[in-house]
Amino acid sequence: MKSHYRAVVIGGGVVGASVLYHLTRFGWRDVALIERAELTAGSTWHAAAGFHALNADPNIAALQDYTIKLYREIEAESGQNAGLHMTGGVNMASDPQRWEWLKSAWAVFQSIGIETARLVTPEEIKEICPIVDVNGVLGGLYDSNEGHLDPYGTTHAYAGAAKKRGADVILRNRVVELMQRADGGWDIVTEKGTIVAEHVVNAGGLWAKQVGLMAGVDLPVTPMEHHYFVTEDIPEIAALDKELGLAVDLDGFSYLRQERKGVLLGVYEQNPKHWNMDGAPWDYGIELIPEDIDRISPELAKAYERFPCLGTVGIRKWVNGAFTFTPDGNPLVGPVRGLRNYWVACGVMAGFSQGGGVGKSLAEWMIYGEPQADIFGMDIARYGAFAANREYLRQTTGQFYARRFVMTFPNERLSAGRPLKRPGAYDRMSAAGAEWTASWGLEIPAYFAPMGFREQTTLKRSNAFEIVGDEVLQVRRAAGLVDTTAFSRYAVSGPRAEAWLDRLLACRLPKPGRAKLAPMLGSDGRLKGDLTVLNWGRGEYWIMGSYYLREFHMRWFEAHITEGVSVTDISDAMSGFLVTGRNARRIVERTTHQVVSAAALPFMACGEFDIGMVHARVARLSIAGELGFEINCPATLHSGLRETLLAAGEDLGLAEIGYYALNSLRLEKSFGIWSREFTQGYTPGQTGLDRFIAFDKGGFIGREAALKEREAGVSRRIVTLEVDAFDADASGFEPVWSKGRRVGFVTSGGYGYSIGKSIALALVDDGFAGEGTELSVHIVGVERPARVIAASPYDPEGKGMRQ
Repeated sequence: MKSHYRAVVIGGGVVGASVLYHLTRFGWRDVALIERAELTAGSTWHAAAGFHALNADPNIAALQDYTIKLYREIEAESGQNAGLHMTGGVNMASDPQRWEWLKSAWAVFQSIGIETARLVTPEEIKEICPIVDVNGVLGGLYDSNEGHLDPYGTTHAYAGAAKKRGADVILRNRVVELMQRADGGWDIVTEKGTIVAEHVVNAGGLWAKQVGLMAGVDLPVTPMEHHYFVTEDIPEIAALDKELGLAVDLDGFSYLRQERKGVLLGVYEQNPKHWNMDGAPWDYGIELIPEDIDRISPELAKAYERFPCLGTVGIRKWVNGAFTFTPDGNPLVGPVRGLRNYWVACGVMAGFSQGGGVGKSLAEWMIYGEPQADIFGMDIARYGAFAANREYLRQTTGQFYARRFVMTFPNERLSAGRPLKRPGAYDRMSAAGAEWTASWGLEIPAYFAPMGFREQTTLKRSNAFEIVGDEVLQVRRAAGLVDTTAFSRYAVSGPRAEAWLDRLLACRLPKPGRAKLAPMLGSDGRLKGDLTVLNWGRGEYWIMGSYYLREFHMRWFEAHITEGVSVTDISDAMSGFLVTGRNARRIVERTTHQVVSAAALPFMACGEFDIGMVHARVARLSIAGELGFEINCPATLHSGLRETLLAAGEDLGLAEIGYYALNSLRLEKSFGIWSREFTQGYTPGQTGLDRFIAFDKGGFIGREAALKEREAGVSRRIVTLEVDAFDADASGFEPVWSKGRRVGFVTSGGYGYSIGKSIALALVDDGFAGEGTELSVHIVGVERPARVIAASPYDPEGKGMRQ
């Protein structure tokens, strides 16, 4: 053990070993891994160690594919056998909607370039896994790129390869304290002395919670129990001349693979149990939790029905081990806001599917400043401090575990951890029929329905289809009222505020009393935000964006802050409403003594107004593509502002609408949104945001890369598609085809009620982006004709917004 390292990884499981390996692979040699006991002595040693590329987030699925392909490399590089069994695996469906979902998943796999998956019949499933009873099975999704391995061998292969590249692996030495140094580095106090490191990585696994608290951060991660058993030899398997394929009975909540001449079977029970929510005891190691068979007996009964031979053999070994879970089941990766050079790689429930991708992405981030892939689905900044609350964490992780093999529908609004944060007018909006969804802990109105209405979950158009349509059409013919609590707001001030914003944002800054759309770029020229910047005058600016990106954006702002600038997240202090539609101005005029005419407050203008008894900040903006007034008020005045606006618009057709309608309205205008058309993986040229960039101003972040893209052109771009669909619409990541050739994928889609068409936005190869190009799109697994149409199919000249 040396006294100084460039980076120290805390935790010797498969994830920590992968991070260490990738740091050395990308060029850092002065690195170490420190482990309290032995490598794998946490949740790694007892893992079932299956791997697969399937994931609901296609970006994470691509990283899982990377992980699987990496295993041969680290075996060869380290000389350590990882015990790789490339058996292939099948997910089975016995429910019709589940079968539709698997067909949709197969289409998404193709969108991200995973060509090893195919749909299979019950007869083919029987060939893959001869011991399964396919009675009632409708079909399956098979991927040859699945299997299992030896957790001990794999972890040692990562560590061995890293050591060959110069890394140290320090065992039997627990970290007891972390102290940040004035220069941003860390004193790592261990049982055997203090190490100074420039960077610290928390890959603590079952102990990640405690390692986070050592640095003053409470991470939203907690251990939970998970069972599997290994049988004695099964005659039917002993007679086979090939190894069983991995089999997942999604509707039975179980998974099975071959282990020697028997099987390993695990379940995700509907009655999960947490274990040491604050982290494992320090003296816990290569141990197990007593099995709790009665608690998992309903799932075991289903497994014995699906795999009848289990009833004829004994159980050789039970395993009830702890694994860590986050609220959405995805890992926590990246830099922690406010802690310089403190990184996390924990909460990796599926370590043998995701460990390689996690290590790769984090090492890229640490060394190059950004990961190559868009890993927001893993980013620690997708959560705020609220997510570490014990009760919130208990509810959400329990929900995820119980639903591990339960299908979640696109229109399903899950209940765990809700309601947490509520808009000021929540009770009155609920009384008016608001049906709520949630984002970043905040309740957001999905739509307004008659009392007693219950939306049916489905992969297709639901029974709320007409309700949402009525809201859309009401905006087009009169006016709609939208709660904008779910818009983030940041106040920027100080003597250097203008210069800082000019460097941070790629647009030209607005003059006082004006607003502008503001792309924000990383140094590599890829997107970091699609924001709005408002200049209120007197040196006061606001930045507005997506509510769920608050931690993500504040981390970025603070990483680039300079002296003389103050940036404050005021999203919880401020709230508001959008009044939008052709009658919007008449409604607002009734609430104020000030002039809000097109001349006094034109499109993209902003100012301070008295709206009823509320002193508000108002901007002439609207994502709905109609005349719009975004009215911002203190959160305590939210309910009163709503009453004022509804009273003023009662005889002018003003109706409350939700975000489902707002999504349709913005699609009809071909307006993109973050996480769909705009992500960290895309560029301004691909998404059309380049038209808002002031290329002739100097010095903004990402300018050189953006200029290079403008000169070179782009190979893909966002287009608008009209889809011949009749009972379902595109939602995202469905492949786009041209005569059997994959030429792109859908970024988002829905129904355009104003134009009477199913529409989608898609990122397609440039040669297929021309208006009128005939294409096809998979909708819920079925290929449908589609064609490129002109952007903004509703009001293409934008007259409504500018009136």
